[in-house]
This record gives sequence, structure tokens and C-alpha cells, in this order.
Amino acid sequence: MTILTMKNIEKHEKDTQLFPAFNLEIAEGEITAIYSTLNVRSTLLNMILGKIPIVNGEIRVKEVTIAENKRGFLHQVGICFFEDGMYERLTVSEYFRFFYDLYEVKQTFERVIHLTQLEGKKNKRIRDLTFSEMKRVQYGRLLIQDPSLFVFEEPDLNVDMETKRVFINITRKIQEEDKSILVLTGNMESAVTVADRVYRLDEDGLRIIETETEEDTEERDTELIPAEETDNEKDTKPIQLNKIPTKVNDKIVLFDPPEIDYIESNDGQANIYIKGEAFPSSLTLTNLEERLQHFGFFRCHRSYIVNLQKVREVITWTRNSYSLILDDKEKSQVPLSKTKMAELKDLLGLK
Repeated sequence: MTILTMKNIEKHEKDTQLFPAFNLEIAEGEITAIYSTLNVRSTLLNMILGKIPIVNGEIRVKEVTIAENKRGFLHQVGICFFEDGMYERLTVSEYFRFFYDLYEVKQTFERVIHLTQLEGKKNKRIRDLTFSEMKRVQYGRLLIQDPSLFVFEEPDLNVDMETKRVFINITRKIQEEDKSILVLTGNMESAVTVADRVYRLDEDGLRIIETETEEDTEERDTELIPAEETDNEKDTKPIQLNKIPTKVNDKIVLFDPPEIDYIESNDGQANIYIKGEAFPSSLTLTNLEERLQHFGFFRCHRSYIVNLQKVREVITWTRNSYSLILDDKEKSQVPLSKTKMAELKDLLGLK
């Protein structure tokens, strides 16, 4: 069953096209992420809530638009805003009890407290919680509401590792109950880690970002097996330059491989990350993988290459969801695909 249908949705601001018309469907049990700018995310949220009129298209949740049945539509939609006002004088328990009285509740109080990992904070006032703990309270409010469509805006931005783990666990529980999730984010790593399908939305439209499957990995690995070289070919092989070229404004800047933290590919454009700063490269991710594999770099995901010397931790979110935490100032997180997890273990000599 289709939970969310977005048909012919577009937005123009004066003479600027924020995004052209696009269509999107999310079925029950699906987690979909849209990677976009803050302006695009804000516009989509206001369109869903009916605050921005939709000129030619429509947004339906379980076949109902907000114009046809506003109360029924909003009852089926739960939104967790990045900046969401809360009753900060209340304790966590009092806050949750308030929403238990507001909604027809199916979730038990104990289950919500357990899923949000707030057992030790339930008698603490919300104003005294950390930012990450407040974010878990927001997750809990949506669990109590129990809508058909959960919409999360930047759900794990700036939160601690435990809260990110809590969020991923909650999304899996929601998915098991055949509810749908739409994640709106500007963090590609977050989108890839959480969602089944990831899209990019900008002035060029809505485009799917390929994520890795086992079949994709096997097919790519087969394509990369080189043909046997003759002795003459080996003898005449040119010397390769170890420097990795990037472009800054109109200048070419060369970096030594050990300087690189990780590389991300998006829409065919590879960006090299060094100390939190991104530098575009004219090389493809496959080209970069071939050049860098002898320097300790690892293709950890279809869209990512990581410098293993910079990896500090391997985080297991769920049985099929992993991330690599880098030893840099930003503690950057890079997704690790399920198929690559086994390969990494072998590489590190782990069972």
C-alpha cells in the first residue's frame, strides 16, 4: 500500500526555480531520504503541512489530501522538526503523559521510554536535558502519536553516538510495523545509513542516489578484474604520479594520499575531504580507488572511499547498518555497507 504520494510538486521563488516538478511515492514499510538544502527541506515541510500552496500537483497520505480532510490528513502525519518547541518545565514523564492524553495511544509508556533510552531521565525536566536527550524526547512524541507517515527533519544532526543509535533502532521498529518514514537531511552519510532509498532534490529535480547492494558489489568487482598483462605491457607501463589532483577555483591543487580523510561521490562528482574541507576531483571514484588502494584506502561503500589509517571506530547500528568514525576534528562518519563489512574484517584479520 502506498502511504505517501507526491505528484507534480514544484516550487519557484520569483525568477528562481527551487526545484522543478517531481513525483515520489513511499510505500508502507519503506524508509526514504531526500538529500537537499535547508531551503528545499523547509519548503517541502510547509507544503506537507499546507502552509505553502501547491499550484498544479498534490500531496496525498493514504489517498487523502489536506484540502479534502485536514484533520484526517494531519492525524496520519507526524513531523519531527530540527528545531521543535517543547514544554521545557515538564519532566520527560509529564511531557509524554501529556501526549498520551492528546492522542489515542497504542504504544505503552514503558515501550516508548525504553525505545528512546530515557529510563534514567524520565523524572528530569526537559530544560535540564542535553541536546541529544531532547532529540530523543522528540522521537518519543512521534512514537506516541503513532502516525502512518513519520517525517524527520535532520533527525541525527549534532547528536551523540548513543542518540544516533537510538534513532536508527526506532526507524527499524517503525518499519517493522509497516509505517513509512521520510527523512529530510543535508547529511549524505545519515541518509545512506538510515534509508532504503536516497534521493537528491535541487534545481535539477529529484534524482535517485544509487546505494550499494550485494549484487551491485559483485557486478562491480567483476568489472574491475583486469585482463592479464603480457610481459611487454608490464615493462612499458608508465610511472604513475602519486599525487591526487583537485581543483580549487581555476587552480589545480595536488594532495598526497596520506592527507586525504575520505572521498565521497555524488551524481558522478567525486569530492575529496581533507580536514573537513571538500575538494572536487575530475577523477571518478573507480579511478581514485585504483590509484589509492596501495596507500591503505578502502572502498567501504558504493559512494565512499576511506583512508583506513584515519579510521578510529567501526560502529554497528543494526545488523545491516554500519559506519566508520574517523580520527579527525569533526569525528566524520562514513557509511560502511553490509557486503564491505565482511571484507573489512578479513582485511583487519578479525573473525
